[in-house]
Amino acid sequence: MTNTSEVSREKLVADFKVVIADAEELIKLTAGEAGGKLSEVRGRLNERLGEVKERLADAEAAVRQQTVKMAHATDDYVHKNPWQAVGMAAGVAFLLGLLAGRR
Repeated sequence: MTNTSEVSREKLVADFKVVIADAEELIKLTAGEAGGKLSEVRGRLNERLGEVKERLADAEAAVRQQTVKMAHATDDYVHKNPWQAVGMAAGVAFLLGLLAGRR
């Protein structure tokens, strides 16, 4: 998995958390409103929000697990190939230096 897709997943999780919080706030604000249809909709929304929270927690756990796997793989690679890792880090630093020097 690429770093971009991981960032996208983390952003998606954060966005869903915002939507859930907004929906919960809407439910609380309309709690005093009377009406059979509104109560029914509020109940369904509350139920679905619970389901979404569970799925979101699962997705967040999967992202964390994938991040840990990637960190372990990177750590293993650096320990097995220390000179290659140093060379790559030096190359990246050199390129960043060139880019920063042009500005």
